[in-house]
Order: sequence, then C-alpha cells, then structure tokens
Amino acid sequence: MSDHAPGDGTGERVQAAEREAAKRRLLAQAEAERIPAEETTCAIPDRRWRRER
Repeated sequence: MSDHAPGDGTGERVQAAEREAAKRRLLAQAEAERIPAEETTCAIPDRRWRRER
C-alpha cells in the first residue's frame, strides 16, 4: 500500500464519512419514531382472575 500516491485513501475517508452520516440519520429517524415504553405498556396489574376463585 505504500506505493499508492498520497490522497488515494480519500475515497475511503469519504465513504466512512457517508456511512457515519447515514448512521446519524437512521438514529435520528429511529428516535423520532420511537414510542416511549410508558405509552406501550400497562402498569396496572390485572388481578381479576384471582378474585374469581
């Protein structure tokens, strides 16, 4: 690899930067679409079946 001209790694750096930007976009989108656990779970226990015994 030492026989490459300086700057040959530029494409790799650009690809790495693009991957990082895509990762940030995906994380931002996932966070925007995230539903808090408080809205998806019911914290009130359902114990009616125990009372019927």
